[in-house]
Amino acid sequence: MSTGQDPQPEPQFFVQDYITISRDHRTQLVIALGGNDKAAGILQTTGHFLPAPGPLGTYHRQPHTLPVDEQRRGATAAAQHLLLAGFSVHLDPALDVLSTVDSDRAAAHRYLAQLAGRAAAAADDRGVAEVLTELVAPNDGMLPRTLMTLVSAWAPWTRRLEAAGQEPVLPEGLMNAASSISRQAWQIEQIRNKAATRPSTDAAPHRPASAPPQADRNRPQHKR
Repeated sequence: MSTGQDPQPEPQFFVQDYITISRDHRTQLVIALGGNDKAAGILQTTGHFLPAPGPLGTYHRQPHTLPVDEQRRGATAAAQHLLLAGFSVHLDPALDVLSTVDSDRAAAHRYLAQLAGRAAAAADDRGVAEVLTELVAPNDGMLPRTLMTLVSAWAPWTRRLEAAGQEPVLPEGLMNAASSISRQAWQIEQIRNKAATRPSTDAAPHRPASAPPQADRNRPQHKR
């Protein structure tokens, strides 16, 4: 039944007015997609973003060397200025320094991102060793903590299956995987130990000054 009223127009969405700021999981770069020239200026002046060519056109990303805390502050500042300029913005909550909800998972992701940044910026073997220490340090390292989690899952899982009269095939597979991780962690620890004690190669080796050439005594002398 017709109401005699003109149909309401469909809402229009402008892609250039919508901007997404997030972290690329493959490269760990903070990137910004969408926007026009005005948005590009805001991203570059307030968020440390740089233009970069992409398969679908120019996008923006923060530098590789920018510390994680600076990445988050820059992304948050850029998002706030874009909103004030009238753009629609989606900011990854893990990058939002103004967010009051900071989950343990987001904090863990930031910690891993910091480790990745430190590893990429390591200038010598000892710098790499410091990052590896965070991974394999006894009790507090990331890998020992991961193993504790796997063992904590394995034990009660096995008991539940055995109480139900089932073979604990999956828990046994999990324990085999945990054992493999333990062996790999030990190997990484040995690499860390060698890297930590390896002498720096930055300084040029000291070479003794060469002696001045001696005159050839057998060389005939010309008389004037």
